[in-house]
Amino acid sequence: QVQLVESGGGLVQPGGSLRLSCANSRSTLDYYRLGWFRQAPGKEREGVASITRFTNSDDKIIYGDFVQGRFTISRDSAKNTVYLQMNNVKSEDTAIYYCATVNFETGWDPLNTKAYDYWGQGTQVTVSS
Repeated sequence: QVQLVESGGGLVQPGGSLRLSCANSRSTLDYYRLGWFRQAPGKEREGVASITRFTNSDDKIIYGDFVQGRFTISRDSAKNTVYLQMNNVKSEDTAIYYCATVNFETGWDPLNTKAYDYWGQGTQVTVSS
């Protein structure tokens, strides 16, 4: 059974940085696709970043349009963890951030929530002065 646990959220000032982590606490982090999503109160859950296995040495990575080069998704298989490095954060980045994974191609856009079948509980990111 896959169990994803996010961590690293918290309060950060505009322009600051933080790194979110997502660990599979039940087994090794072997995946086809991992994604980071976020959801602000009253808004739809939106795709932040996705990393899809391409080869053992290379992954296919895409980002939501709003990322604008500020975030980086990466993985560390040795630590069984996937990360979202967030730089130059803005107030509109405030949301609960979720990690998700799926082990097969669904045909959905990797930034669509429907592409995933396992989700973490989320970690709160608050950007405020």
